[in-house]
Amino acid sequence: MNVIEVFKQAFDSIRANKLRSSLTLLAISVGVFAIISANTAVLVLDNYFKDTLSLMGGDVISISKYPSISMGPTDWDKYRNRQDITIEQMETLDELAASASGIGPNRSYTTTRVSYEEEQTEPNISIRGGNEEYLSNNAYEIESGRNFTQADIDYARPIAIIGADVVSALFEQVDPIGKTIRVEGRPYTVIGITEAKGNVFGQTLDRFVVIPYTHLAGLYGKNQNIGIQVRAGSVEKVEAVIDDLTGILRAIRKVEPGDENDFEITTNESLGGVFDQFTGILYMVGFVIGGIVLLGAGIGVMNIMLVSVTERTREIGVRKAVGATKKAIISQFLMESIAICQFGGAIGILIGVGLGNAAAVWLEASIVIPWSAAVGGVIGMTVVGIVFGVYPAYKAAQLDPIESLRYE
Repeated sequence: MNVIEVFKQAFDSIRANKLRSSLTLLAISVGVFAIISANTAVLVLDNYFKDTLSLMGGDVISISKYPSISMGPTDWDKYRNRQDITIEQMETLDELAASASGIGPNRSYTTTRVSYEEEQTEPNISIRGGNEEYLSNNAYEIESGRNFTQADIDYARPIAIIGADVVSALFEQVDPIGKTIRVEGRPYTVIGITEAKGNVFGQTLDRFVVIPYTHLAGLYGKNQNIGIQVRAGSVEKVEAVIDDLTGILRAIRKVEPGDENDFEITTNESLGGVFDQFTGILYMVGFVIGGIVLLGAGIGVMNIMLVSVTERTREIGVRKAVGATKKAIISQFLMESIAICQFGGAIGILIGVGLGNAAAVWLEASIVIPWSAAVGGVIGMTVVGIVFGVYPAYKAAQLDPIESLRYE
């Protein structure tokens, strides 16, 4: 039988029973939608996360008191009871870690307003302590001016490097270099501005002021908890450098042999592994929900096909009377079952891809098309159509032509 003709008959059958067919198509569409939208959203997040991690070099290692990302139940009391990572420990690590480079602090001391003459920002500017390695460790580039020097750090000079958002808020018509801004009433000379990096998960990366950490330590104290950033020099050296850092930090922090580390060491690769666990959960949830809905939809397809067989008993009798074989009858009803599933599946795929990419629009990320999931959806709907259409098709093929012709 011509495939186009069969699909036309299926469409006519759907139109003849609008409410019943619409409910069945809705169930199929919702099941496929759940799977496709989850798949699309995960692809968007995965691409976005990888693009975000690429903003920081693959050889950057972060040391912190608390885990950077935590999945599932976490014993936070264990982490709170750890000793803080201090500036003194960072400076000792810098002296002893010969295999590493670019060692610097990673600490936001406060969030406040920044002003210049009559202009001022919103009270949401992050005031960070850094050294000459801070910009490289966080993949910032100087757009104008200069970076910190070792002398700036040694003498705790009141100078600042500002992000693009601060520039746009305070210096719309003025060159910021050499100007004096005020942070909590204290004056700082702007020596550099950074190139804009944009947003990550809806949060800007350019709303900050970096001041020599030695200066901020004099204001806020040297014993506050900080993070440490380290560059390995290359991705190939990361594991060796981590081993070196671990041994030195355990000695600095007097961790007893046999005790677990009282600090966390994180790399882009480890963050990626945690993110993969998260996306794996999203995939699983989407497939479980979609599978349950599709099971119900499959039962609905079987129901509508059984009703269709009953309503078309006389038609089946006529076809058999003029020579239609059981194989032809089975093929017709199977194709109609598959057609119904494909109609619903196509609707679910289109809506799922559209809604899944809403995350891309919100995150200002690239649009993705989950081709593998879409192809899998088409194949899956074919399987559902066959599995739940076999019995109705078999029942139609077994009808007696004489009895069928008498059916009213």
